[in-house]
Amino acid sequence: MHTYLLKRLLSMLVTLWVIITLTFFLMHAIPGSPFTDERTTNEAIQRNLAAHYHLDESLPVQYLMYLKALITFDFGPSISHSSQTVNELLGRGFPVSFELGMVTLIVAIVSGISLGIVAALRHNGIIDYAAMTIAVFGISVPNFVMATLLIQQVAVNWGILPVATWSSIRHMILPTLALATGPMALIARLTRSSMLEVLTQDYIRTARAKGLSPVKIVIKHALRNALLPVVTVLGSLAASILTGTFVIEKIFAIPGMGKYFIESIGNRDYPVIMGTTVFYSAILIFMLFLVDLAYGVLDPRIKLHKKEGR
Repeated sequence: MHTYLLKRLLSMLVTLWVIITLTFFLMHAIPGSPFTDERTTNEAIQRNLAAHYHLDESLPVQYLMYLKALITFDFGPSISHSSQTVNELLGRGFPVSFELGMVTLIVAIVSGISLGIVAALRHNGIIDYAAMTIAVFGISVPNFVMATLLIQQVAVNWGILPVATWSSIRHMILPTLALATGPMALIARLTRSSMLEVLTQDYIRTARAKGLSPVKIVIKHALRNALLPVVTVLGSLAASILTGTFVIEKIFAIPGMGKYFIESIGNRDYPVIMGTTVFYSAILIFMLFLVDLAYGVLDPRIKLHKKEGR
């Protein structure tokens, strides 16, 4: 167990280092400078700004300086927000993005699993066809298109919910629905197909022969094994949800990290781009690690250490 955890920790650090390195050099390979705009036309000012942010150093020197700063979790000062650091922007924007992402993930998991179970129990019935129609629609429609449809119909035409911003539970509903529809549909399809397979197993027949109630059979015996495929994709789903919040935040004017990240790309704000990428990458790598642990908990046959004799 300890050997496994140590190997996973090392692999996580190596993966994060590769992401940092690739992002750093690819970002600096793009032609241009964050100071070549109408606000800084004076060449002397541009040189002074470049020196202030150490952009006048060679790339290897900048790279080593950045790695050294990361050891102390210092993402550096923002270029486009000159009076603030990247850490301050993360501290202000990430809680909002995290709240939106976690609410979306919970809604997607609960609704997707429930829809998949109902579809499997009513296999080839009207409920099954209706549930899979919803799932296909959810997978086919991108979240930004769903966001536009929800704004147009629910907020503008019907006037039921507010269009944008982030100040109450009512403001959370539309962006959460826009983000959760796709993951919910995928989870529903996986749960349905897995439940159909599990319900044909011998131990389920045995449980029915013992006279157990259908609810107990589904919850206690079938659902645990049926959830294994869902747990497997949770890491990638979390990644798609967290990165998808950037676009949704922009559409709904939510004051999360999406606002700063999109602005940083247009302004070539290197520290904000790097800080956001590194921060989110670390979170996603850790979530994939938690998924592996959860997979072992759900299926005792999966061991987190080497088997004896190997």
